[in-house]
Amino acid sequence: MLNPCEDNYFTTFHSLPAMQDYHEELEKQSQWYRCRVNTLQVEPLNEKSPLYEDLSEFAAGVSQQAVQDTAVNLGLAMRVNGKCYPVRTTAYKSLLDRAKINGTALPKLSREVLADVLNACLHLYSADALLLIRDEKISAVHSGDPTDYAILPIDQLLETLQKKLDERFSGNVFDTGYSDHSLTSAAWKLPDQKEELLGSYIKLLKEHGQLSVASKLTPGIRFLTSDTGVASAQVSALLTGLQYPILVGNCISVDHRHQKKVEDFEVQLDQLFAQFGDTVEKLQKLLDIELDYPVNAMTRACKNLRLPKKAAVEAIAMFEMGYGGGPATAHDVFLAMQEIPFLLKCQNTPESKMLAVEENMARALSLNWSDYDLAKAVNY
Repeated sequence: MLNPCEDNYFTTFHSLPAMQDYHEELEKQSQWYRCRVNTLQVEPLNEKSPLYEDLSEFAAGVSQQAVQDTAVNLGLAMRVNGKCYPVRTTAYKSLLDRAKINGTALPKLSREVLADVLNACLHLYSADALLLIRDEKISAVHSGDPTDYAILPIDQLLETLQKKLDERFSGNVFDTGYSDHSLTSAAWKLPDQKEELLGSYIKLLKEHGQLSVASKLTPGIRFLTSDTGVASAQVSALLTGLQYPILVGNCISVDHRHQKKVEDFEVQLDQLFAQFGDTVEKLQKLLDIELDYPVNAMTRACKNLRLPKKAAVEAIAMFEMGYGGGPATAHDVFLAMQEIPFLLKCQNTPESKMLAVEENMARALSLNWSDYDLAKAVNY
């Protein structure tokens, strides 16, 4: 069983109260610490490092397991107020941002050299940094400028979202929740709003002979946020009922910037219904886009959206065998592409990668499909 201090820790939830309790407790034990960038001191933390065997150098509460896990992952520690904390992999990008450096060569350096490079650069800047210390490690090194990173507590975002859903979408049902060190997501189904939100779309599906799809679809929403800079606080439209939920575009979002507060998230949620309608309208338009070369179009679209090659090639082959040749609609291709996240899920792909794939796939709603509908085949 994974320990919360480990970088690859994750947990799932099957009820909203359990998810809220988890994040309330997480917020209580988390520390948000503001300091100067030039006071940060990075040290190597691998099996050869003196720190590896000397737990007394670390802040109270840091376990040997957290040290050992860091040694096999990022391999760095940071000294804050004289005490060391292991640095989580989620903090790497924001740490480079504070040092104002980047490059593919950096991860290839020994931890000793990388620590020296980071310290040389960090000590050049007197701007503020905002550290997130959570589950025994430094999980992020955000900018501490008031106009930059804004803390949006996840437990409060969840409470606000559920309140808005109860006001606008009666009968909403919490489906599932997920949380790891980089992001948190949750999904709700809206069974009582199927006719209101999907009525015209379902009617068109039936007119196009897609009775099975029409009967299964139920509207839903997905919530996504991060304390480590991976994502804004956002709510997206979702279609459930098929073998894997279909993300159909971002509905509303509030960035962790410019002194934003949970109240700003609440205001944005008022737009949820209108945005959901706009997204469904895009889906409907796909039904009217005829493709002469749908397999080629799907291949080009998957390549353009940078979808995982192995799963995409398999999904394309399944579509080619199943649709029977001749023309098809962009909607047919879009549904065929949904096989990709299903295949990835069956391969136990990490949730963070799944969410990134789904967001890329949702961009297919806005593609100019005529650019992809070409007779010339394309290799993935």
